[in-house]
Amino acid sequence: MENFLVDVPMPSMGATVNELTVVSLKTQAGDRVTRGQKLAELESDKSVFEFESPCDGTIRAVLVQAGDVKASGAPFLQIETADESLRHLRTDGTAPVAAAPAAAKPVAALIWTPKATKMAQDAGLDPAVVTDITGTGPGGRVSGDDVTKYLAARKS
Repeated sequence: MENFLVDVPMPSMGATVNELTVVSLKTQAGDRVTRGQKLAELESDKSVFEFESPCDGTIRAVLVQAGDVKASGAPFLQIETADESLRHLRTDGTAPVAAAPAAAKPVAALIWTPKATKMAQDAGLDPAVVTDITGTGPGGRVSGDDVTKYLAARKS
């Protein structure tokens, strides 16, 4: 069997989950992996879960870092494999480039979980400009609990 390179996307967690936070990576470029091996820990607005390798192979590129918030379907990593069931994900070997957003959003110094971002927006706040909140989630990320405490303190 011939080996080929595939682009593995961020998983889709259903119609209501549009983005995921990379909590931690458990592999790096050059690592051999087996189908079902844990590659990363990801967080949606509803849960934290482990992302598993879709095949046996060798990791050739990891396209995310811990703390990144990525859309479902965005490039996650590239694996060299002989697994024919993934041939539809075959790539020419160049790193995928995410499409540039139509309007650039300001980049916040804080990393927000998707749930915290939604809670802040629902309260009329822009997470890109809120800087006086303390993140107590994994890796210092702003969590839903942090937003709840922040909003309660603002009412006082």
